[in-house]
Amino acid sequence: MKISVIIPTMNEEESIGEVLDEVKHALAKRDFEILIVDTNSTDRTRKIALAKGAVIIDEPRRGYGRAYKTGFEKAEGDIIATLDADCTYPAVDIPVFIEMIEREGVEFVSTDRLSTLSSEVMGPIHRFGNWLLKTTANVLFRITLKDSQSGMWVFKKSVLQHLELTSDGMPLSEEIKIEAIKKGINFREVPINYRVRKGEAKIRSGKDGFKNLMFLFKKRFGMV
Repeated sequence: MKISVIIPTMNEEESIGEVLDEVKHALAKRDFEILIVDTNSTDRTRKIALAKGAVIIDEPRRGYGRAYKTGFEKAEGDIIATLDADCTYPAVDIPVFIEMIEREGVEFVSTDRLSTLSSEVMGPIHRFGNWLLKTTANVLFRITLKDSQSGMWVFKKSVLQHLELTSDGMPLSEEIKIEAIKKGINFREVPINYRVRKGEAKIRSGKDGFKNLMFLFKKRFGMV
């Protein structure tokens, strides 16, 4: 199977080279492509990514979800893997998740940052925010997610045809998991070693957290 690794970027020159090196090392024995979905980077992100052999996809429209939807459309792989560009997610684990898909019948692997999280990586306010969003999703949709906001997933591309993804923003991360579970996709969460980010954070914790919370209610009651 071919693997498509999708990484959204916007000014990630401090970390993108290291992320791409880790991906290439992890998938050295596989047929793979790396798609950088870039939103108007003005630093050396694109130059570094091209030098590392990645394919650059321009997506001038802002939005985390929008970037991933564009990447999904362009991906040629049978399996899709997603990562942030800031070195927080362990690309070294991608082959393990691919094995689950190929040998165990799993269709969607989502990573769980929170079960093994170090206090150095995430402070108490962010921990509470993640707990609140996870708990709200579980109550509203009657599911049992351990980490609703994780941004590292590995899944069969074919599952996308069954998912109704409406968000162009940060809520896509929780929406794709909810959709996969509710649509009967063989879903599994796996703990990972989440790491300290490199470079400037793009997420606006309070504002984005509130939007994610409101999205859960809107989706549950058919308002999206």
